[in-house]
Amino acid sequence: MSTENLNSREAVKKIKELSEKAKFCMFCTELDTVPINTRPMGLQETDEEGNLWFISSDTSNKNFQIKDDDRVQLLFMNNSDSEYLSVFGNATIYKDRATIEDKWSPMANAWFDGKEDPNVSIIKVAPKDTYYWDTKAGKLVSLLSFAAAAISGTKTDNSDGVEGKASV
Repeated sequence: MSTENLNSREAVKKIKELSEKAKFCMFCTELDTVPINTRPMGLQETDEEGNLWFISSDTSNKNFQIKDDDRVQLLFMNNSDSEYLSVFGNATIYKDRATIEDKWSPMANAWFDGKEDPNVSIIKVAPKDTYYWDTKAGKLVSLLSFAAAAISGTKTDNSDGVEGKASV
C-alpha cells in the first residue's frame, strides 16, 4: 500500500467522496473516557469545506457530551469497496431555524415530529486530523491479487491501495 497525503481541495474531495459513499459512521464522543462512547450516525452531507453535517436530538447523550467536550472521532467504512476514513475534529451544535432548514432531510421524520420539532439540532464536525485507506483498483482486483499471492506462495505487495492524511 502506498502513502499519498492530500491537502486542501484534494483532501476535501477525498473526505467528501469516502464519507458520502459510506453514508454512516461510528460517531465517538468523550474521547478521554474508556471505553469511548460510540454510536452509529447517518451523515447528512459533507460540504465544500470538508465539514461533516448530522441531524441529532438536542436531548441526546451525544449532544450533552459535545457541550462538555467538542472533540469527536468519526469512523466511516465502506467494506464493499475497501474504503475507510477516520476523522478527528471539533463538533458544533446548531439550533437555529436557518441551519435546520438547510440541513433537514425528510428521513429525519423517523426520529422527529418534522423540522419544527424543538428537539432537532444540527451537528457540524470540522475536521482537524483525517486519515483514509482506499483501493485504487477496487475490492475485486485487491482480492484477486491476494488470492494469486496465496496460491503462488508469494507475498502480495498490496500496491493497488493507497492511504494517507487528508489535511483540509
